[in-house]
Amino acid sequence: MKLGLIRHGRTDWNALGRIQGITDIPLNEEGKRQALLLASRLAGEEQRWDAVVTSGLSRAVETGKIIADKLGVPLLEPEPLLVERSFGKIEGTSEEERLATWGQGWRTNPEAGVESDESVRLRAARFLETYTAKMPRSNLLAVTHGSFLAQMLGVMVEGLDQPYLHNMCYSVLEHGPGGWQSLLHNCTLHLQEIS
Repeated sequence: MKLGLIRHGRTDWNALGRIQGITDIPLNEEGKRQALLLASRLAGEEQRWDAVVTSGLSRAVETGKIIADKLGVPLLEPEPLLVERSFGKIEGTSEEERLATWGQGWRTNPEAGVESDESVRLRAARFLETYTAKMPRSNLLAVTHGSFLAQMLGVMVEGLDQPYLHNMCYSVLEHGPGGWQSLLHNCTLHLQEIS
């Protein structure tokens, strides 16, 4: 199985530096253009994809639909396991607001209610187990979210370099007898047209 992992396109909250988490913020116009650029790249490549699955949040569904339509492949029912990490009370805040309210340790402050790394990694592992069993010979594109994606990649490939995962970044991994192998990581070449 090959799995293409995609972070959704840009939203207004991304542009403002506000954490979205499970708050359902749609793509903005730039995000839609980003999705079209990746869709065009994928359509022009030799690698063929069988389907697209997304989290149920609108920014991921919109991104996935644009890609699935361009590639002429099915957009599967949204997968709850792919939803972004819940950031609890921190959702909607800017970095300045987070630091002022919860300090440098805002990610792990129990009062903030942020979903733990362990919880996110367990969801990622369940997704991988489910889909490698359900679609073992398929090439699947999964559209999800930055914080979730960072944890998922850590589950798949130990020691993988984890730079910031930009909106509309694209990674490809292949599953074999030895586990997952990274073929392409955090690529945004398709976005250079709109930089």
